[in-house]
Amino acid sequence: MDEMSTIAKKSIEIAKGINGLDKVILREIHGSSVEVYLYGGHVTSWKNEHGEELLFLSSKANFKPPKAVRGGIPICFPQFSNLGSLEAHGFARNRVWMIDNDPPPFPPNVTNRVYVDLLLKPTEDDLKIWPHSFEYRLRITLGPGGDLMLTSRIRNTNTDGKPFTFTFAYHTYFAVSDISEVRVEGLETLDYLDNLKNRERYTEQGDAITFESEVDKIYLSTPTKIAILDHEKKRTFVIRKDGLPDAVVWNPWDKKAKTIADLGDEDYKHMLCVEAAAIERPITLRPGEEWKVRLELSAVPSSYCSGQLDPNKVIQGS
Repeated sequence: MDEMSTIAKKSIEIAKGINGLDKVILREIHGSSVEVYLYGGHVTSWKNEHGEELLFLSSKANFKPPKAVRGGIPICFPQFSNLGSLEAHGFARNRVWMIDNDPPPFPPNVTNRVYVDLLLKPTEDDLKIWPHSFEYRLRITLGPGGDLMLTSRIRNTNTDGKPFTFTFAYHTYFAVSDISEVRVEGLETLDYLDNLKNRERYTEQGDAITFESEVDKIYLSTPTKIAILDHEKKRTFVIRKDGLPDAVVWNPWDKKAKTIADLGDEDYKHMLCVEAAAIERPITLRPGEEWKVRLELSAVPSSYCSGQLDPNKVIQGS
């Protein structure tokens, strides 16, 4: 076995998680890590090289199928929210995915990345509620700087010649120190659908988005880069996305939080969902067609002076 294969094997571990559910742990040489449960193809943990958790997980998170896990990065497919006849957010997040032990390789010039490919195909029961054959390949990659990348490839494998249509979101829960000290940059002046007002369309006013009450909005035609600035932690999350035009911003605030059974009453203070999504214009695939999208998350100190990671420059895409 060559040295690279040995390194790869050491950096990927399959283990038992909460309630005996199988999980995959990816470790990067400088100390960052990712945990993903096969149940839901669900990333539940992303830690930087200091071991600090970057994703929020509810204090009351349920790791009991068929309930979805509250926190981390749930996959919403083939339906976002209640925009269709399926259960809210579809069924991908509460099915057991398989590990692909022989995944397609990265291009030869891409090195130092630890990754796992998970596969989801419909069960007989799934075909009864959503009568479409598909293959969903989710690649979870941990880069050398601790960046987390999720690449989704969804293929229509129908043999009856029929297309299918779906909506989608990476429902990412970011861990923040205090929601009232957080702002989101990159969504200024954009149109959004307000889920608290029957999805009526509005235009965002003012500068960066800040939080002082419940927010549940679908921003439309968003840039490829969005920044979440956590003032207290002096940390900035940079979201880079490809092929996902929409961005959902959600925090339930105090009253709504109390109505969510698997969310602690005070949890809303330490979470913010900014979700890369395809909602306003549903995706249609003909048989044999594949849809590929990507989400890349990085966490950087907010105390830097200038350069590529300056929030304003990040947003402008320089």
